[in-house]
Amino acid sequence: MKVTKICLIDDGNAVELEKLNRLMAVFCAAWRYSFNRLVEGEQSGRLIKSVSALFHLNKRYAEDAVMQAQAIISSQKELLPLRIEGVQGKIKKNCKKIEDYQTGKKRPKKVPLEICLKGLSARLEKLQIKESILLKHQNDQTIPTVIFGGKRNFYERLKGNISRDEWRDLRSNTLYSRGDKSKKGNLNTRIVFDDKEQQFYLEVANPLQVEGRKKSTRLRFKLLVPDKFFNEIVEIVFPNEVGVISKEKPLEEYSPYSIELKRKKNKVYVHITYDEVVYGSIRNGNETILSDLVAGIDVNIDRVAVSILTKQGNLLESLTFYFHEMEYVKSNRRSNISGEIAKDIIQYLLTWNVGAMVIEDITLKQDHDTNKRFNRLVNSFAKTKIQKSIISRGIKFGFKIKKVNPAYTSVIGRFKYSKKYGLSVHEAAAFVIGRRGLGFDEKIPQEVLNHVRTLVKPKLISILGSMEESEKKSKNGKQRRKYMGMLLRNIETFKENHCWKLWNVIHKTLIIKNQELQFKEV
Repeated sequence: MKVTKICLIDDGNAVELEKLNRLMAVFCAAWRYSFNRLVEGEQSGRLIKSVSALFHLNKRYAEDAVMQAQAIISSQKELLPLRIEGVQGKIKKNCKKIEDYQTGKKRPKKVPLEICLKGLSARLEKLQIKESILLKHQNDQTIPTVIFGGKRNFYERLKGNISRDEWRDLRSNTLYSRGDKSKKGNLNTRIVFDDKEQQFYLEVANPLQVEGRKKSTRLRFKLLVPDKFFNEIVEIVFPNEVGVISKEKPLEEYSPYSIELKRKKNKVYVHITYDEVVYGSIRNGNETILSDLVAGIDVNIDRVAVSILTKQGNLLESLTFYFHEMEYVKSNRRSNISGEIAKDIIQYLLTWNVGAMVIEDITLKQDHDTNKRFNRLVNSFAKTKIQKSIISRGIKFGFKIKKVNPAYTSVIGRFKYSKKYGLSVHEAAAFVIGRRGLGFDEKIPQEVLNHVRTLVKPKLISILGSMEESEKKSKNGKQRRKYMGMLLRNIETFKENHCWKLWNVIHKTLIIKNQELQFKEV
């Protein structure tokens, strides 16, 4: 499993830092050049040679620049279908808003209706243009425009909010070097330990302005390693003795580690990526969990609910871990919070001697719309960051992890287990996730089924019968009739279909108020 730790260059040598900044600028230029040539169709083998000659970089730096460019192209191709799906979701929501305002179902609160509709129409036009551009890229098998330095920063530069020097700095602040087992861990950027000073140093090969020499000069900087993962860096940097060569000289084996230097606000951060030995694993959906105790985990933007249950599907305990600041803090702080909460959750599971955990299979989508706070609450990327932290730490400590479809887990938890066990909605959802991982199907409770038959079904029939003729002929009315007809069909044929269809009806038509089931307006 790949793990990344972040350290900091703590050195006041201005001359050496200036040389490092120059090397970063050249590497980033080589990176951009490689990207453009690859997009034009040039072969990577020839490109590596031309990059090395043109930018005066050694072969390994040139290979790294081309490799980084290839990674960007691959990721853009992979993300293109998701971006198209996200834009289409926004278009659908925007059309629904326009229809709701035009039919009087909704009324704007802050501006007149005319201005509101004009704004929504303009937004719809922009989204449709964006969709057509993305679809053209998909049909032509090309990728959208990539802006090195960031799209937001690019527009800030156009507005004059960022100076020319600041923009150049944003586009020339990275240096990457991949690891190599045969090159003492890393050839171009190597971490060494000074026994006399008891200090870590980072040595960076600088091939610029080196004429007629086979080996590059090395820049040397003090490296500040946080105490919390000092021992892990020691294990990576120092070699392991795997045998003996002649004259009792030990045979040493190094662990490969990749290093990426990133400059931000005049500080250079060192991102060290290496392979970590793990004892757990991620199970396939069809594999059976054999552990005696299992944890179901429901991840949300402001809390994680954990329910511990036996392999027979019986609840033992539920606990919620809160982190409300996740809603509004910046990305770096979110990463820290994710790591801290994952540490607390794994420690809690270890005290219970849990052997496996079941977690939602979150799909990355961006179909949310214009409500900023709502976007933060439903942002899949934030939830995925928390989930990844839990998974990586869980695998490290030997947990078997299984991902399941999260469909209707909150609905089932709310209507079936929340009242029965005195659980919150999220804890009940975590319990359902755990049971789903163990292979249990969730049948509809008889009480809820009776309400569907005696309350929901008559109400839907009554609403359909009381609709005025003008409403029936309108576009919105036709869609509403079709929707309610689908709900009635699902009620009539629920024994023939998957239980999720009836759970969908329950989700759309029933609500719990004061521990009582009531009909929800459709």
